Amino acid sequence: MVFLKFRKDINGLRAIAVIAVMLFHFNASWMPGGFAGVDVFFVISGFLMTGIIFRGIEQDNFSLLKFYIARANRIIPALAFLCLILLVWGILYLEPLDYRVLGKHVGSSISFLSNIVYWSEDGYFDVSSHEKWLLHTWSLSVEWQFYIIYPLLLVIARKCLSIAVLKPIILGGTILGFVFCVVATYQWPSSSYYFLTTRAWEMMAGGVCYLYPLSYSESQKVRQKLLEWIGLLLIFTSYIFINKEVAWPGYLAFFPVLGAFMIIQAQRDDSFITGNVVFQRLGSWSYSIYLWHWPIVVGIYFYSLNDIFIYIGLLFSVFIGFISNKYIEKINFKNDFSTLINYFSCKPLFMVLSIGVIGSIVFLTNGLNFLHSEEKQLINNNALIAISDWDYPESNLKIGNHDIRFIKGRSDKNILFIGASHIEQMFPYVAKINTEYNIYYLTQGGCFLAPSYRPNLDCSNIKNYKAVMAEVNFEKIVTSLFVLDAYLSKVNATKKKELHLRGAEFNEFLSFATKKSKKVFLLLGEPKGDEFNPTLSVRHNLKNYITIEQAKNAYAAHDDVLQDIIKPDNLVIIDPIEYLCSDVCMVRDDDFKYYYKDSEHMRPWYAKRSLGYLDQVFQ
Repeated sequence: MVFLKFRKDINGLRAIAVIAVMLFHFNASWMPGGFAGVDVFFVISGFLMTGIIFRGIEQDNFSLLKFYIARANRIIPALAFLCLILLVWGILYLEPLDYRVLGKHVGSSISFLSNIVYWSEDGYFDVSSHEKWLLHTWSLSVEWQFYIIYPLLLVIARKCLSIAVLKPIILGGTILGFVFCVVATYQWPSSSYYFLTTRAWEMMAGGVCYLYPLSYSESQKVRQKLLEWIGLLLIFTSYIFINKEVAWPGYLAFFPVLGAFMIIQAQRDDSFITGNVVFQRLGSWSYSIYLWHWPIVVGIYFYSLNDIFIYIGLLFSVFIGFISNKYIEKINFKNDFSTLINYFSCKPLFMVLSIGVIGSIVFLTNGLNFLHSEEKQLINNNALIAISDWDYPESNLKIGNHDIRFIKGRSDKNILFIGASHIEQMFPYVAKINTEYNIYYLTQGGCFLAPSYRPNLDCSNIKNYKAVMAEVNFEKIVTSLFVLDAYLSKVNATKKKELHLRGAEFNEFLSFATKKSKKVFLLLGEPKGDEFNPTLSVRHNLKNYITIEQAKNAYAAHDDVLQDIIKPDNLVIIDPIEYLCSDVCMVRDDDFKYYYKDSEHMRPWYAKRSLGYLDQVFQ
């Protein structure tokens, strides 16, 4: 295997990347765009891998198997050790429901498929991400997938093409990859964040950096410094001014990638910024620091620890990264085997198989649930069923660019249900009613009928409601106020302004809707809270009810705005709490059957049983 000369500037650049990622994860306000540190890592990986591959190809001694084994020896042992520690921790301290998820994520992480698994679950920046102990391994999966495909394509291409032809092909592929990334990020934002197809160009940019190096004479030191400082400026500007609300990677990823590209091209091994002793140490430990810091972040969130643990966690991440680097990463595993059969004795391969099997067993046995008492098994099984229980079909009607769920009635009279997921959860109840009305569901999860609400999120399906109302005459309209106070600023003064702006904008909708239909029904908030969340209920052994006072207090912000909302004669306001709670608001029945799938969304069977207050809509 060909190894490149150690470069202090690249090692220091690793430190710049891992520091940013850590600061973002421990407290996003410290470095809002710190997640771009992963993009810097990708550029470094592409540079180093392209160097190893091309030197081997040029010397006609490149071996795919040896390359794969060398990568496995570098990446797998520390990852396998982390997975093993988490599995041991989990069996001692996690509830079966959480342990099951950990088993699934361990299996996907050690097999380098976690980016696909996490894409299928939630977005990277969603709140639920802080419950996933191995979420950060998505980037390792992307890199490993690149390590498998990239050298294989180059070896095949080399049989037909010269080195001189391969270089511009990689340059062109990088440019095309960036263009595809920009387009795909806006078309398929979730998959674009996680998938190799939109990240490969970043690693290929590192390859271009190796293939087209700049050369400097002794008189051009200033030029090198200028290139390095511009690169640093691009990276740190990205870290500070980019945030999780932007579409990522997208075109903005060009800036940290270009910054990393320029620092590598500057080739300044004597730089104080990248070459200082602190950055050199952190750079050497960066892989293990990256591996360990995120489970520590999750632990702080998981157990609701106070802010002092953020600082302790930062220091502990560095310390355990040092330990892992010294005692795990530096183990010299054999990577030169005489026969093809002998490659199967590669120790990291056994680590992958053994950890993968254990993770799979944990997942398939619902977190080793059989080890617990019958009552606890019942609670965990019911919670597991509940969290995935949702019934809202794919759209079956198109009006212009709007996706509609349509239920055919017995007349030509129409009702529109419009809003976010709290309108969607009513679908099972409405669908079971044999009503004369044609029902139109115009919804979009996480959205609200106010233009200023989450401007970076595409909520056009509901915000452009006038186009649908121009096509169909609705006798009645049903909407919800539930998400009015979601995604507000954390600054109280700003929060109040945002809230009242949304209220004013919602008034515009109500004014329009009440003029276009005979009656508008405005639903206030349903009971909500951690107690309703099956996962949190089991994890923290929460009560099986909340008081009516607790339920109403959760909507204090709504009550404030509600005073300013117009109330024409044909507006009917319904408070679900009055119908769903008696003395208290129960979260499950006597058989431990949970009513909700999470903290605020009803399960279909419960909606069918309990949403009788909607009957007045159909009278």
